[in-house]
Amino acid sequence: MAGTRTVSWDRFRDAGSKLTTPLHPDDYLRLLNPLWTQRELRGRVERVIPETEDAATLVIRPGWGWRYDHRPGQYVGIGVQLDGKFHWRSYSVSSPPQRRGRTIAITVRAMPEGFLSDHLVRGLAPGTIVRLASPSGDFVLPEPPPAKMLFLVGGSGITPVMAMLRTLDRRARSNARAMPDVVLHYSSPTPERMIFREELADLEQRHPSLTVHRLHTDTDGMLSLSTLDTVLDDWRDRDTWACGPAPMLDAVESHWEQAGLADRLHLERFSLELGGDGGEGGTITFRTTGRTAEVDGATTVLEAGETAGVGMPYGCRMGICHTCTLTLVSGTIRDLRNGNEFSQPNEQVQTCVTVPVGDCTLDI
Repeated sequence: MAGTRTVSWDRFRDAGSKLTTPLHPDDYLRLLNPLWTQRELRGRVERVIPETEDAATLVIRPGWGWRYDHRPGQYVGIGVQLDGKFHWRSYSVSSPPQRRGRTIAITVRAMPEGFLSDHLVRGLAPGTIVRLASPSGDFVLPEPPPAKMLFLVGGSGITPVMAMLRTLDRRARSNARAMPDVVLHYSSPTPERMIFREELADLEQRHPSLTVHRLHTDTDGMLSLSTLDTVLDDWRDRDTWACGPAPMLDAVESHWEQAGLADRLHLERFSLELGGDGGEGGTITFRTTGRTAEVDGATTVLEAGETAGVGMPYGCRMGICHTCTLTLVSGTIRDLRNGNEFSQPNEQVQTCVTVPVGDCTLDI
């Protein structure tokens, strides 16, 4: 008897496309379930779990095309439709990777200037369909993890670190092995604003090798790195991951460089200081849409396109994820981070961190 052959779902969809041309099977399937499409990554918000007064965890069930293989500490892009327009931001995945997972979680803090973050925390209803971008980022837990680790976090900087701690906890439980020697120093204005505070207390109780230092900055003041030896005398012997506000990370980076330990420090920045010289400004032409924008030298190409009504792609909006990358047809633009200029025809440029130096044209 001849052996049976297994037909993959992808092959079935390819065969079905011949019957549904010019449409694709996805065009019909997503009418039944909006997650049944591989044309774009989608997810459905299953739950919104309050963490603090201004933070919440979103549990999302990704649709077809998602791979549960992100590394602990990476971030994903999430797009939410508001007033007929998709708004994109990137957030760290706070849940650990699960090969047979069904959901992922991101934890968001509503920022005073954050239009989307406030909506995600306070206005997003379970059942909402969102767009997703694949996991990215190098702020990750290595494999195998070091024997001694230090996490320096401030505020919502706990979110990528939480994915790492949850991963270490799961490994310890499944392998019946102790968690590595881990020290977490967590700064937050008040105890009530500490995200995951109850779970961290539980982890610390269950794992003797995990130590959590809590600093409440409203009453205790900011952490002074010059006194770090009194908090943790062996910090120089540890691989360190730091995530939090930009001033904190600038101070940490400088302190580790002065100690000759820059190669043992990993940083994750949620915001970017664009301190480079601006451009001269000019007319930006968006070739495909036929739209133009007259801008000064401080307005990014991304902002100019959005103001002109162009559907600009974007993700993190700080030059990390490259979602905003477009083709420069002609002209010159300048990177606000370092002053580098780009002027080669058909060069790929990041629109969220660049400004025009005279007139230029982009392919969108």
